[in-house]
Parts: sequence; C-alpha cells; structure tokens
Amino acid sequence: MAERAVRAALALLVAQGLVVGSWAAISPRSFYDDFPGGGRAWVAADGPYNEHLVRDFGDLNLALAAVALVALVTMGRALVLAAGLGWIVYQAPHLIYHLRHLDVYDTTDQALNVTSLVLALALPLAVVVLAPRLGRTTAPVQHQPAR
Repeated sequence: MAERAVRAALALLVAQGLVVGSWAAISPRSFYDDFPGGGRAWVAADGPYNEHLVRDFGDLNLALAAVALVALVTMGRALVLAAGLGWIVYQAPHLIYHLRHLDVYDTTDQALNVTSLVLALALPLAVVVLAPRLGRTTAPVQHQPAR
C-alpha cells in the first residue's frame, strides 16, 4: 500500500514539474501572462515580468521532476526520500510566500491558489512520511550487462 501511494505521489510530482517547468522554461512570457490558464493570471498579478526569473523557475521545476522520475523508476528509499524532501524545500516557502501575498487575487483565485499550493506540498509530504515504509524488496532497478 505504501509503495503504491508513493508511486502515485511521485508520478503526480513528475507530471506537475514537467508541465509547469516546460511551460515556464520554453515560453516564459506566456507562463507569466497566462498561468495557470483558463483565463486566470496568477504570476502577472504579483509583479513585473522578469524572463530570467521565470525561466529559472521553470528549470527548477524540471530539475525536481527529473529527480522525482528517477525515484519513481528505481523506488530506492534514499532517493525517494531525497526527491520528497527536495519538493518540500521548494514548495513550503512557495506556499508561505503566497499565503502572505493573497491580496493581489480575487476571492476565487485566492482559494484556487491556496488549494493548489497546499496540494503541491501535500504530495511530497506523503512521499516523505511513507518512504520509510517501503519494503526491503523495493530496490533500485538492476540492469543486466549487454551481451
């Protein structure tokens, strides 16, 4: 049960990191103007455009997604724990910042913003809590030498 939950959480973290990271890294102006989509603009509401900062944000998400993907594939306890901790170190201050700056959003966007950021922190927290419960049989993938 713990392994299935960890796999699901890691898969969601990979997807989140790839979607958000790719968008911000490849098309920073669009990310700034249009994130999260659906006619909403959460980034533009909170300060002037800075291409370097948006691209760095995208690259950070892609890097965390890469680590989470390797953790998902190998399911090695130490790597799963490291991936979860990496996402927590990123998501906790991100959530705190937005909780202190909700005044730039209307009520609906405040609720959606907080909900999405709490869920984004809940996933790696679940990974870290469940990682010690991964069975001893869960080990990194062993590759056979080429013949």
